[in-house]
Amino acid sequence: PYLNDRCVYLVGMMGSGKTTVGKIIAEVLGYSFFDSDKLVEQSVGIPSVAEIFQVHSEAFFRDNESEVLRDLSSMHRLIVATGGGAVIRPINWSYMRKGLTIWLDVPLDALARRIAAVGTASRPLLHQESGDPYAKAYAKLTALFEQRMDSYANADARVSLENIALKQGHNDVNVLTPSAIAIEALLKMESFLTEKAMVRN
Repeated sequence: PYLNDRCVYLVGMMGSGKTTVGKIIAEVLGYSFFDSDKLVEQSVGIPSVAEIFQVHSEAFFRDNESEVLRDLSSMHRLIVATGGGAVIRPINWSYMRKGLTIWLDVPLDALARRIAAVGTASRPLLHQESGDPYAKAYAKLTALFEQRMDSYANADARVSLENIALKQGHNDVNVLTPSAIAIEALLKMESFLTEKAMVRN
């Protein structure tokens, strides 16, 4: 009840499962789901983020991403999976703060393994260097995370996949099901909103 029809924004690094987990949360809450990257692609008429970076620039993509988040922030009952770099612009936080923000925190090693397994073609910020896919992904993800870490920490709630895995007795977060992550996200949301309501009262 404390959610009060507000939107929920999932933030986190590329490959952290925001889209998959977001769709499950939307189904549970009876919300609509949007992927901000897909909305940017539709808006500019280019079928992939990688192509937008190539044809235009990262700055062009970021400008359009901010416009999409601005438009979404005026709506209600949405779960929004944001792009990994959406957190770096303060203006985006002014839009996302109208709702609730959840950080899906995935260890970089697990992210690098996921991305290396599927390839980097759809990840424009990773698809430059040649060499071992895992080592290249891990090095770039580490550099990106260092730039974004403080911004991710601004989220209202943090869902640590490492903590979920430990609770379930796993060493590897990549064995977790999207449903288990979604349940944890919902519990974190409930906890945050309950605390906020108690403070207000």
